[in-house]
Amino acid sequence: MREALKNVICPSCGGPPTDEDSYFDEQKLRMENARLKEELDHVSSLASKYLGRPVTQLPPVQPVSVSSLDLSVGGYSDPALNPSLDLDLLRRNCSSAFPYPYTPAVSELEKPLMVEMATGAVEEVLRLVRTDEPLWVKSGSDGRDRLQLDIYDRMFQRSGRHLRFPHTRTETSRDSAPVAMNATTLIDMFMDASKCAELFPTIVAKARTIEVLAAGMASSRSGSLVLMYEELQVLSPLVPTREFCFLRYCQQIESGMWVVADISVDYPRDNQLGLSPRSRRLPSGCLIEETPDGYSKITWVEHMEIEANDQPHVLFKDLINSGTAFGAHRWIATLHRMCERFACLNVAGLPARDLGVVPSPDGKRSMMKLAQRMVNNFCANVGASSDHKWMNLSGSNDVGVRIALHQSSDAGQPSGGVLCAATSIWLPVSAERVFSLFKDERTRTQWHILSNGNTLQEVAHISNGSHPGNCISLLRGLSSSQNAMLLLQECCTDASGSVVVYAPIDLPAINIVMSGGDPSYVPLLPLGFAILPDGRSAGGQGASSSSIPMGGSSGSLVTVAYQIHTSSLPSAKLNMESVMTVNHLIGTTVQQIKVALNCADA
Repeated sequence: MREALKNVICPSCGGPPTDEDSYFDEQKLRMENARLKEELDHVSSLASKYLGRPVTQLPPVQPVSVSSLDLSVGGYSDPALNPSLDLDLLRRNCSSAFPYPYTPAVSELEKPLMVEMATGAVEEVLRLVRTDEPLWVKSGSDGRDRLQLDIYDRMFQRSGRHLRFPHTRTETSRDSAPVAMNATTLIDMFMDASKCAELFPTIVAKARTIEVLAAGMASSRSGSLVLMYEELQVLSPLVPTREFCFLRYCQQIESGMWVVADISVDYPRDNQLGLSPRSRRLPSGCLIEETPDGYSKITWVEHMEIEANDQPHVLFKDLINSGTAFGAHRWIATLHRMCERFACLNVAGLPARDLGVVPSPDGKRSMMKLAQRMVNNFCANVGASSDHKWMNLSGSNDVGVRIALHQSSDAGQPSGGVLCAATSIWLPVSAERVFSLFKDERTRTQWHILSNGNTLQEVAHISNGSHPGNCISLLRGLSSSQNAMLLLQECCTDASGSVVVYAPIDLPAINIVMSGGDPSYVPLLPLGFAILPDGRSAGGQGASSSSIPMGGSSGSLVTVAYQIHTSSLPSAKLNMESVMTVNHLIGTTVQQIKVALNCADA
């Protein structure tokens, strides 16, 4: 019978029979119909949540409003249509965001809905940027713009309002500044998750493009629509990161003026992402205005909802609750500083402020790239990113040291186990004074216990911006064994805080870099400090802690972080000698910092 069935000919078409039984074909169709119905229900639910009406009531997408959107563009799986994620400086930031491959995230039914959400976000961001009082008022404590939520709710009535978290805290902020970068370059970096992480290493812990929904116009990126993932951080293991899955849409509204708008979405495969629902980004973004001098004026708006049950650590309570930690002021200050850094990187020749043994512009660029990788590595390892599993040392002193171990296989880091240790403390002195102590090589012996009391000399200096504190230095000293000790150091400071990062480097490696060689494979294990204002000047209410007296003057929050190379052993066989070593290093460093700043009792 089987042989006879193979020779059966269909009387209608004259072709061979199908390989599968019609019963199974019907079952497959039923399963496909069920899947499509489930997808339709999901899209309808999204439409009801964000737009206030089911998908069957959505108007057809008008070609005029989205003329530059090409919805036939493939998803993230097509490498020819997506920005490169294989940047040397960001391999750790981005490649670890998702440990497994992804299928296209957005169905054809969802794309028109997301287009409408994105265009609505652009309109809202434009109104938030261009409207002043009574929508925005100046805060009495710091003079920054604060959104009047009752007026906002009347101006932007949305049926999905009731779907906010049951208990929420709203953070809103607006700020503006000119930056030393042209508008098209900025937009290209904003629309590329990897480049955006490179632009904001102190803020963006991880970033990933999930899917490119529309490529937009090649010349201006207008109409580009991207589904992205970001994890935002404060440089301390005590502050939980904030994760967002959101749409980012770029629209050119007139000649020389663009809007880049973000809005959180419910990712269809949240279980795969493992997203925490603690935060949501309402329409936020920036207005970019091109200026004739090659600069750009940026006006930035941040609008977030945070679950109120997420109480910050007492040390960071004022900084977080004031909205400063993740607000527009921090984004603008960091962007201004980083644009100056990129401008210095691309300057031909050696400015007069650059001193020492850097012999050529190529050597300067190589040193700047190496220092940038060092800072990026430090920022990637000191925060509370989901990549890290911080453990509090039991029985440690009151400093409260936390440790995390990861295996390193990246070029530019020692192969094997790397032990990270960090602690955060409050000091009753300004962040500017703490930064000055760490930056000045003449005061380094007061806190740098690894210098063994020997002074260090700055043998090379590269300026990174208009502020004299933004610079890269090569420091030379003598260790106790009288061998030459070299440290590469970068100091970064702006209105939102400061970072001082340094790493030992050997003489042959620095000679290769200063001659213009590739710095990608020079091994570095950075150490350093993140320095933030404590948030009181931004309107905080004062954290209630025995180490932070109520009603006292504002101070600073300092995170001290060390990394040491242990071995290739897994974390289960963590060398306790290494743990005790970093615990001692951090505890002694903290005490010496307090003595140097005359606040040993703090």
